[in-house]
Amino acid sequence: MKTLRLFFSLIVLLMGAHAAHAQVTTQPALFLASEPVTITFNAAQGNAELANFAGDVYIWTGVITDSPTGTTWSNVKSPNFNQPDAAAKMTRSATNANVYTITFTPNTFYPIPAGTKIYRLGMIFKNADGSKVGRGPSGDILVDVAQDKFNLRFTAPTGAGSNFFVLNTPTTVTGTSALPATLALFLNGVQLGATEPNATTISRSVTLTQPGANTLRLTATDANSTAETQLTVQTREAATVAALPAGAKKDGVTYLNGGASVILSLTAPNKQFIHAIGDFNDWQSGTASTLKRTPVSATDNTPDNSSNGRWWIQLDNLTPGREYAYQYLVDGTLRIADPYTQKVLDPNNDRFIPDATYPTAQLQYPTGKTTGIVSTFKSGQTEYQWQVNNFAKPKRTDLVVYELLVRDFIARHDYKTLTDTLSYLQRLGVNAIELMPINEFEGNESWGYNPSFYFTPDKYYGTKDDLKRFVDECHKRGIAVIIDMVLNHSFGQSPMAQLYFEGGAPSAASPWFNRAATHPFNVGYDFNHESPFTKYFVERVNEFWLQEYRIDGYRYDLSKGFTQRNNPNDVAAWGRRDDSRIAIWKNIYDQLRTIDPNVYCILEHLSDNDEEKILADYGMMLWGKMTDKYNEATMGYNTGDKSDFSGTYYRNRNWEQPHLVSYMESHDEERLMFKNISFGAATATYDTKSINVALARNEAAAAFFFTVPGPKMVWQFGELGYDFSINRCPDGTIKDDCRTANKPIRWDYREVQERRKLYNVYASLIALKKNEPVFETTNFTQSVVGAVKTIHLQDDNLKVTVIGNFDIVPQSVNPEFQQAGTWYNYLTGMTLSVTNPTANLTLQPGEYAVYTSRLINRPTTVLATRGPSNTTALRLTAAPNPATATATLRYELKTASPVTITITNLLGAAVRTLPATPRQSVGAHELPVSLTGLANGVYLVRLSTGEQIQTTRLVVQH
Repeated sequence: MKTLRLFFSLIVLLMGAHAAHAQVTTQPALFLASEPVTITFNAAQGNAELANFAGDVYIWTGVITDSPTGTTWSNVKSPNFNQPDAAAKMTRSATNANVYTITFTPNTFYPIPAGTKIYRLGMIFKNADGSKVGRGPSGDILVDVAQDKFNLRFTAPTGAGSNFFVLNTPTTVTGTSALPATLALFLNGVQLGATEPNATTISRSVTLTQPGANTLRLTATDANSTAETQLTVQTREAATVAALPAGAKKDGVTYLNGGASVILSLTAPNKQFIHAIGDFNDWQSGTASTLKRTPVSATDNTPDNSSNGRWWIQLDNLTPGREYAYQYLVDGTLRIADPYTQKVLDPNNDRFIPDATYPTAQLQYPTGKTTGIVSTFKSGQTEYQWQVNNFAKPKRTDLVVYELLVRDFIARHDYKTLTDTLSYLQRLGVNAIELMPINEFEGNESWGYNPSFYFTPDKYYGTKDDLKRFVDECHKRGIAVIIDMVLNHSFGQSPMAQLYFEGGAPSAASPWFNRAATHPFNVGYDFNHESPFTKYFVERVNEFWLQEYRIDGYRYDLSKGFTQRNNPNDVAAWGRRDDSRIAIWKNIYDQLRTIDPNVYCILEHLSDNDEEKILADYGMMLWGKMTDKYNEATMGYNTGDKSDFSGTYYRNRNWEQPHLVSYMESHDEERLMFKNISFGAATATYDTKSINVALARNEAAAAFFFTVPGPKMVWQFGELGYDFSINRCPDGTIKDDCRTANKPIRWDYREVQERRKLYNVYASLIALKKNEPVFETTNFTQSVVGAVKTIHLQDDNLKVTVIGNFDIVPQSVNPEFQQAGTWYNYLTGMTLSVTNPTANLTLQPGEYAVYTSRLINRPTTVLATRGPSNTTALRLTAAPNPATATATLRYELKTASPVTITITNLLGAAVRTLPATPRQSVGAHELPVSLTGLANGVYLVRLSTGEQIQTTRLVVQH
């Protein structure tokens, strides 16, 4: 699972004495916003992510101004989470390197208007670029700010926002003081009972008989001073019970009367009353804004009908076509956005999204009207006009998925620019694009695994129509679109998490979340997938993206986490067969197929094989991590089973169906090229750490990857040999805590010839896989343990033999060709006449070949192509090969061209350059080349015509 670097809102209340064991303490312990306070942070406490950190530490902090118990903070001190702020830098203790302090006066430290009342300070701690974050045991750290010397507060009711009492109904009111004093309670100026001398708590029963607003006042007096605090409470009527109108059975927004009316519906069991506030009522709560409650059924506990916990309101006299912002005010205290909204307004993050990505005119937050994230609805929206209405998904056996993170793939990080790259991906030959999470997540820059709104495309990547246009353009090119969906957990920005929350975690009353995660490696708040409320929610999410955005399937993050059965601290138990989890996934898949019978359902399961086999044979596809095995081979380490590729083949896992989506790289794994050039093996004459050698060895890995039957996945830029570590920090250093940090975007790799060659090998192998039915065969054998590896496939029309040497010294291989005769090296165009199919061949370090029993031309629309496709013949070969003193180069020109020939070693150094010839005529040519003076070994012969480049390998054996 991923390490998430963006903070999330939880409650950790830290009050009272200055204690050395606390993660965050204040001096003085009780302070006013107008007084200096010293914040002390112990990095070894809480999540301890900054423990023993050697760099600078900064406080990332804001204020809570809505209520004494609020949890949503704003007015953040620093302008950018990913950059250092000198004013927020903390001072490291001289005696304890894990202890940091900072001193400031809240009223002047934060960017707030004069006179703003600060109830609490919210904070986390971070390194300079925000890739390493220190939090409390469950999340944000919240510190109370005293409102007076006694820190008077109402604890029942809480004092959070507007408080409502049922008219003529006794209700207990409690007030507290941080210091002993004489306490008194008043209602509308009339004292309630006697005072409480030398007390820190006072409680009285209150009955409101005056409709509307009423004022509660708490006073404290000692020998030296007096203080008071007030709370306004409202009377309310009991909730009206009424069934949902016909046609409004789903949560969210239902449009009526041509958009002049809407029904808003929210699931919130056991809440007392709910108001809808927004542009339609100037954000004011009252009788007209009160939601009705659906009848409660003692026998029906499902949320998808008009029983148990549904609230609704019909709003009339709306202006069709106008966009309205709104929230729900729950129990008079909690303001939340609609969990089912398709667009949110975020007061903190929207301002950092450029107009080119999402126009400011479409982001009009109701400043001064409310706080927190706001939802929207708009009737009569212009529907996107789809160009492709009957997209035929690629067969699973042909599937080649390209996984990408929009943020790190294109500098503009938007769908419009991503759409412009489709010709590049189409030339590569991939037929599915998997987008890392794109629904609304916390903050802007993220991997997306901290989701909060599940029906809302995150605006950081563009508008909803931009996303639809991207899907449409993919479909035009025969490319499916899969989105990464995170339904294992959600984060504190989620309205569903906020609705039921206490003590730093979801409360036991939550319809959707476990109070504590049931499995290891959880982040955020763990969904309970056995709850009928969660099942309904998941079904709605699945339905929405398939229908509204016409995506073709899902890759489900952390699918193994859907369990309710295993010990949260037992990793081994988590991976074992879990029949309840199997049932959960079968139900999800069955529902998906009612919407789209051909849907892709891909699980990041990585559990024991007996469970994965059941899921795969049922129809789901599962991720098959093979990173370590392939990387050991590309680095040149092949002893034992270090580089055993056999797990790439689904039948080696005893699966009946080819549903293993195997991969050499993913967003979660280290990059092959980085480890090649950092840790690769070497001899005196051959070094896998050399860029060109490392790239060539990745070609060999690709030959033993794409030729294995079953769907495959490629991580972005892997086809160009991306060589920046997954743990690279923005400053270039490599640290584990920079895993999710922004990475360099290297489209310039396309201009490097050896990287283009790797791209072309990928493209050629992908084309071969998709175009030849033999790659669906079960007549498949492999010998892929150790340095020398072979693969054999055959059907009635084609036989394929793949051979390779992943050692760093020459090795012999028995190719075991399936027949004698002429074999064609698919990637070079060279032929091999075979009289003895089992005669050994000598392969140089890293050498490989994909032989076919009939001639198959490679695709021409690859990066190495220069000029129109009718100039791409060349067909460069060298014979004999291996050669001793002389080799003859043969090639074919489709247009008259000058010719330059260079011979390089595998390190890329030129060892011989033949004089450039004048313009040669169209047709076949032969050119003898002396090999005198060249040492034994493998060389690259490169022919250039000015418009075209082609390379072949030549083995010299004197």
